[in-house]
Formats: sequence, C-alpha cells, structure tokens
Amino acid sequence: MSAIAAQIRPFNPQAAAVQLMISWIMAFGVFLSGFVISEPAPYEVLMVGQVALWFLFGLKISRAVAPLLALLLIFNVGGLLALTVLPTILTDQVLYVAVSIFLALTAVFYAAVIEDRPQRLKLIFQAWVAAAMITGMLGILGYFHAFPGSEVFTRYDRAMGAFQDPNVFGPFLVAPMLYLLHGLLKGRLTESPLRILGILILSFAVFLSFSRAAWGLFLFCAVALVFVMLLKERTNAFRLKILVLSLTAVIAMVMALLVALQFEKVHGLFETRTQLVQDYDGGHLGRFARHKLGFEMAMERPLGIGPMMFGKIFPEDEHNIYLKSLMAYGWIGFLSYLAMILWTVSMGFRYMLRDRPWQPYLMIAWIVLIGHMLVGAVIDTDHWRHFYLVLGIVWGCGAAEWRFQRAKRA
Repeated sequence: MSAIAAQIRPFNPQAAAVQLMISWIMAFGVFLSGFVISEPAPYEVLMVGQVALWFLFGLKISRAVAPLLALLLIFNVGGLLALTVLPTILTDQVLYVAVSIFLALTAVFYAAVIEDRPQRLKLIFQAWVAAAMITGMLGILGYFHAFPGSEVFTRYDRAMGAFQDPNVFGPFLVAPMLYLLHGLLKGRLTESPLRILGILILSFAVFLSFSRAAWGLFLFCAVALVFVMLLKERTNAFRLKILVLSLTAVIAMVMALLVALQFEKVHGLFETRTQLVQDYDGGHLGRFARHKLGFEMAMERPLGIGPMMFGKIFPEDEHNIYLKSLMAYGWIGFLSYLAMILWTVSMGFRYMLRDRPWQPYLMIAWIVLIGHMLVGAVIDTDHWRHFYLVLGIVWGCGAAEWRFQRAKRA
C-alpha cells in the first residue's frame, strides 16, 4: 500500500458533512481576521469558541505540532513572569498577556487542523483572499472618500481598511497577493485576468497604506516567490511564462502607480513616506535610539519591564519585535521566540520544494514568514493575527509531511 493510500479513510457521508461544516466555520474565522476595526473583534469571539470545541471534540496535537505548542507556552510564561516586575498590574496589561496566549493557541489550532486534513489549506487561502479583497477595497474607497463616513477606513490620510492600523493592514494583504500571483504563474491563462485584477487591487491597497514595512514586505515576497518557483520549475516554457507574466504585472502596477501619483494628496504623502529616515526614526529618542536604549535596558532586566511599559518610559512603543520580546516577555520569551522562528524557518526550508499537495501553500507561508522576520526589526508584529496564521500554516504543512513520511515507512 502506498503512503498516500495508507492515509485514505473510508467514506462516511455523515462524517464528511460534519467535516465540511467545521472546515467552513474554520475558514469563516480566517475571513474574519481581515476585520479588526475594534477589539474584541468578531474574530476573537468566533475563534475562542471554535478552538475550544475542536479540541473538546477530539482534535489532537501530534508530536510534530507539540514543539510549536511548547515554545509558544514558554514564550507566554515569560510574559506572565514579566507581570511580576510591575509595581501595579493594570487590567490592560493582563489583557495583553491573555491576548498573547489566545493568539498562540490559534497558531497551534491552525497547525493541528491542517495536519488533520491538508485539503483545508485551499479553503484557508480562499477565505484569506476574500477578506483581503473586501478590506483592501474598503481601504481604497476610504482613502478617496468614496462614500459618506468612509474616512473610518483611513488613519492619518493612510488607508487601513477594516483594521486599526495601516501598518497591519498592508502586511495582511501580502499573503493573499502571493496566492493570486502563484495561481497566475501556475494556473490556466483563461483565469489570468481575474487574478491580475485581484493583484492590482491588493497592490494598490498596500501602496495606499503608505507603510514602508508593507511596501518592503510586498516587494521582497513577490521577488522571493518568483525566485523559488524558478528553482522548482526549471522548464524553459515555464521560465518564459514567468518572464512574460511578471513583466506584464510590473508594467500594470507601474502604470497604476503613475496614475495614482497624479493626485496631489497621493503624491505629497508618497514623497514624505519614501524618505529613508523619518523624523520619528532619527534624532534624540527616535526609533533607532530607542532600540539601542531598550537593548541596553534588557541587559539589566532579565524578566523584562512588563507589557505596555516601554511606551510609558519612552515617547513611543518598541517598534521592533525582538526588542518587544525582551521588554514584554523577558529573556525567557526572547530566547523561545528566536528558537521558534529558527525552527519554523529551517523546517519550512527542508520541505518547501518537495512535490506534495500542500507545497504551494507551504512555500507562500514560508516566504511571508521570512518577510515578517525582516520587517520585525522596524515594526512590532506581536499581536498580528495573520502572523500566527502563517506560523500555523508552516507547522501544519510540516506536520503533514511528518505524517506522510511515517505512513510511507509503515
């Protein structure tokens, strides 16, 4: 019996209907992750109940997913210990740690449900694309004040869609854009116009977020995806297709950018945001000065200074996920975070090019994870819901590979 055949389960219509229903509920949770304009958001409400019910009704954490759970628990133990150094513990700080624990559980949940049925990956990405298209359009329409009250989808003249921050809105759109780009390069030409339209909408929404981190993440991930696909698909016909479609997409985006820059409002903000160092980056207690002082402080505070305390000491928050780990979770949290990231990256790298049904999804998630590691040096990704989704996807695909290899040996 082959490894694939060994994993095939007898067909049961009732069980199949139940699996379909719970898979759609899970996908609806992914969809809701694109609408976090207030907290607690519908995403939290649905996911809290969903995670509890899934594990209550038998969703298992395998040996392949257990290390992720262990590392995230250690990370959050660091957050709990950091609370003990506070002279007065406020409700907001307790809630911050509680949200961290909740998001950690969502990453483990996504990994477990993907390992259980890797077919759910397609549903996850389709729901993510749907959410990205809607929240992206809201950001675009809000930026141009297309209807009364649309300014709620902007902040500081920057598009933010149904999010609270343009710096989260922009990165949220990158993985769906890569999914469409992958489909464009690998799919049928008859489906290309819709995918190109989707890529243009998401690209324009990322641009209007005026988030330099999102711009860098978008560019890095797009180039990395094309590069990795060229490594995997080495036929001349595929390389020619990539060249033609990539050039077409670049030309279309450049033309859209040129049209957008004709608006004085867009042009002025674009000139400001393209400056390498903003006013709040350099100077006394600017972003980079705060990073230096924060790392020096970490040498004296092994348990950290507690969540949400850095912004009370300095003019702004950390804006660096590694410094944030040291400040809010202490050295225990920082080391477990580094271990988790390095483990995730190495596992994804080993499995990324293997010919499996889940390979495209693993490739996209791995590239997005690398991009988030890079932008994490200038922005805080700690409570980004989609980051934990990406983490769960990589570990879920790794666990599916582990299960596949175990069945193959059997």
